[in-house]
Amino acid sequence: MSKAVFNSQIFVNCCTVQAEAKAYPFYLANEPVYANEELLVTDKYTNKVAYKVAVASPQDIDRAIAAAEAAAPAMAALGSYQRKEILEHCVAAFKERFEELAMSLCIEAGKPIKDSRGEAQRLIDTFQIAAEEATRMYGEYAPMDLGARTKGFQSVTRRFPIGPCSFVSPFNFPLNLAAHKVAPALAVGCPFVLKPASRTPIGALIIAEVLSKAPHLPKGAFSVLPCSRDGADLFTTDPRFKLLSFTGSPSVGWDMKARAGKKAVVLELGGNAACLVEDFRGDDELEAIIGKITFGAFYQSGQSCISLQRLMIRQDHYEAVKAKLIPAVQKLKSGDPKSEEVFVGPLISEKEAKRIEDWIQEAVSRGARLLVGGKRNGAVVEATVLENVPSDCHVACDEVFGPVMVLDRYASFKDAVAKVNDSKYGLQAGVFTHDLDKAWHAFEHMEVGGVVWNHVPSIRVDAQPYGGVKDSGLGREGVRWAMKDMTEERVLMMAGPGQL
Repeated sequence: MSKAVFNSQIFVNCCTVQAEAKAYPFYLANEPVYANEELLVTDKYTNKVAYKVAVASPQDIDRAIAAAEAAAPAMAALGSYQRKEILEHCVAAFKERFEELAMSLCIEAGKPIKDSRGEAQRLIDTFQIAAEEATRMYGEYAPMDLGARTKGFQSVTRRFPIGPCSFVSPFNFPLNLAAHKVAPALAVGCPFVLKPASRTPIGALIIAEVLSKAPHLPKGAFSVLPCSRDGADLFTTDPRFKLLSFTGSPSVGWDMKARAGKKAVVLELGGNAACLVEDFRGDDELEAIIGKITFGAFYQSGQSCISLQRLMIRQDHYEAVKAKLIPAVQKLKSGDPKSEEVFVGPLISEKEAKRIEDWIQEAVSRGARLLVGGKRNGAVVEATVLENVPSDCHVACDEVFGPVMVLDRYASFKDAVAKVNDSKYGLQAGVFTHDLDKAWHAFEHMEVGGVVWNHVPSIRVDAQPYGGVKDSGLGREGVRWAMKDMTEERVLMMAGPGQL
């Protein structure tokens, strides 16, 4: 198969392929396919090729969709106990391969090894939650004798699988964000075709390998297909898919929705999450808050949709918070993500690192003060904190998706909430306060999908409803909520005795 068929962005031909680079197949209708090894996946720290991956053609994608459509009746017929056993098989296999999953993630995504282990655990947690929820697809009974015309009528509702699903997952959480699509689909009995991010496909392919050995799955139940952007249009436009679930950038997501046709669409997109520090009690509590802020802004190098980007501090506490924060950020070690001591690893590419460096320099050139960080070494950008940033600078109004945080101060809590809302994004926000009235005001008035009280917005529990408003997306993930999106409610109306 000629490389000319594919978008060159997904190939890393400038890199030297390591002799020991491991080869991975794609999975079409449950089966591994070693068609070629044209996708070269780099170690994001060394920029050397670590893995060679087979790439699916448009014809392969078409065959995968046809197989999913053919498998839909058998998937829908699986018993709750069978769906649960499939997911429990995955949980057991992921536990056995925990370190392999973590290290492959560390290599392909450049994610510090401690964060990689955390994500591998979240993969397990998400599948475990789905296994439990697989037997909890409850319906509802209701009397329908609302008048003489319907005397004796009753109804029962039940949810049925929506059918073949199209999934597109991003590079920053290659395990867990794939899990939040795959596990709910298995829990309800929907066949699926998954396109993992081309720069980080290994985690999804390991999930596919585990699924290929799972019990009960009919042929065509799943396909995992790394492919080019040019070849991936069927994931969006093909009417055989009944649902499209995309996680990634707003511009791509909204374009996909516009072209998706009649299928249901769930979008998990970007953000520039804000957090308010309204009050605290003493130095010990402030130290704890600083630890949470530092984590929220810089874990996995800020490459998270809910990374803490805008820190807003009540003016009475601004200097005290800043005095504690800067030394804490200065202690964060950057470098090789395989090191247990490293907190800030490389970004997904040097191109992204250069973009962030340019955004920092833009802010400084317009009067912002650089408090810490700001330097770049290859794909690694230091943990960076800025203050006095004009509100229309990229680092303030756009999604940085890197290790950069902007400080701001406010006098009125209500004004601070208005500042949070002065954004095209609305994913999650955090509020540190002991005042329940203020916490409730934030909950009622912040234009976001979630408010986190007394923690940073960078927390996601895999059982929560998760998603945003405005440019941050459409719909909610979280296992129960994704299962609802992947099913359709049907009502059985029952006439009473003597109605025939």
